[in-house]
Amino acid sequence: MSKFLQGTMILIVAGFITRILGFVNRIVVARVIGGEGVGLYMMAMPTLVLAITITQMGLPVAISKLVAEAEAVGDRKKVKKILVVSLTITGTLSLVFFPAMILLAPLLARTLFTDPRTYYPLIAIAPVVPIVAISSVLRGYFQGKQQMKPYAFSQLLEQIVRISLIAMCTKALLPYGIEYAAAGAMFSSVIGELMSLIYLLCMFQLKKSIKLRTKFFHYVKAGRETFISLMRIALPTTGSRLIGSLSWFLEPIAVANSLAIAGVATSLATKQYGQLTGYALPLLMLPSFITYSLSTSLVPAISEAMAQKQTLLVEHRIQQAMRLSLVTGGLSVVVLYVFAEPLMQWMYGTSEATMFVKVMAPFFLFYYFQGPLQAVLQGLDLANAAMINSLIGAVVKLACIFALATQPSLGIMGAALAIAINTVLVTLLHFATVVKAVSCSIYAMEYMKAFLSMVAAGIVGYVSFHYSFAYLPLSLQTLASIIVTIIVYSLLLIIFQLIRREELAYIPGIGAFIAKKKRK
Repeated sequence: MSKFLQGTMILIVAGFITRILGFVNRIVVARVIGGEGVGLYMMAMPTLVLAITITQMGLPVAISKLVAEAEAVGDRKKVKKILVVSLTITGTLSLVFFPAMILLAPLLARTLFTDPRTYYPLIAIAPVVPIVAISSVLRGYFQGKQQMKPYAFSQLLEQIVRISLIAMCTKALLPYGIEYAAAGAMFSSVIGELMSLIYLLCMFQLKKSIKLRTKFFHYVKAGRETFISLMRIALPTTGSRLIGSLSWFLEPIAVANSLAIAGVATSLATKQYGQLTGYALPLLMLPSFITYSLSTSLVPAISEAMAQKQTLLVEHRIQQAMRLSLVTGGLSVVVLYVFAEPLMQWMYGTSEATMFVKVMAPFFLFYYFQGPLQAVLQGLDLANAAMINSLIGAVVKLACIFALATQPSLGIMGAALAIAINTVLVTLLHFATVVKAVSCSIYAMEYMKAFLSMVAAGIVGYVSFHYSFAYLPLSLQTLASIIVTIIVYSLLLIIFQLIRREELAYIPGIGAFIAKKKRK
């Protein structure tokens, strides 16, 4: 197995486990502090993500690329210069944003979020900014050296520590108020990130032959050219992330103010937003790890075909990506729509957010196309177009939140619909951009077969849950019904020939397994 493939496999497996652990983390938070506490937690989270995005400045990708190039020619001085300059940039930015978050927390809590209780989670999460600033540089360094284990294990360690502490921190602070419990959940994230950083520093110390402290300021002064090289890569990379972070940062502000206009009480608005973003959205986004694997392998596949000017092969691979996204996303939509209530009850101990899942699940079929389509755009060297599409979607989403959530008849459901509109719009814009760049046909019959498979599997799942397995406990009843649904759906895919054996080779992990079987 090549070094690249091995590293890719490690990251995908770690990413999947991290996603599951992150979901467990949300379940623990939801069960301990409830919908209102989750609302406070989720209102503070976008501020953290925005601060981290600006602090990192897209440097992990730039560091990875430049370190890889320097390692290829054995230029260790350049590697040291990259690390020194990067640490100086992120360190300086963290020194600005760390105190800024603390000083602006009262203003953000009172004015923008309309709930003064968000002050405590904002203060609790602020120390994570300098920690992430350093760890992002180290992760970029290990990626550049194609040493993916430290990167992957640091993510796993962060999640394990967070989950281990979160129940203890929230329960200990809950008697003082929900806002303190939400702050405890945030602080467990800080400890998790700190342990991840300590692990990265230990691995760097064990593996390195670079002494950063030697002539540190000399390399800073002589690092103008390195700084320009880093920024040339980092700034375009951070564009899409910054748009997403800004959109997420503004989303709770728009929702809170829109619900206030609609006459919804502050505490109820916070609880409803927590149900939407803390309960429903994580469940809707959980299956996307499947299309993430497809996206990972699609970028080099499209790039290779374009370099060889094989336009028919490009179209063929796009069709493969669309079909695989359709069948995997279709199953996710069926399971989430049919079993929304028992899944919510099983995982969170409440079914209050069931309606959000049922309303948004059909729209989220487009979400499962979005990652592969963005990967196609990257492979076609149209990353700027993808960024513009994301910007348009973010603007429309915020406008729709103000237009819909201010209606008393819709309220928080208006915000849910705005998120769904954003998902559909960005996906369609990505698809339109792809079609404009390369010829791409739509085979209506395949989509019709997939739709029939979804409907048939959904009916079987509904009947299984409400009649066939009704005598079982809720958890077993749900699990058995979902298994039956998956079996029926898979059989229909085989009958309709919507997925083929050779296409699985494009998915990391499964492709390696198929190749191994062929060698035997």
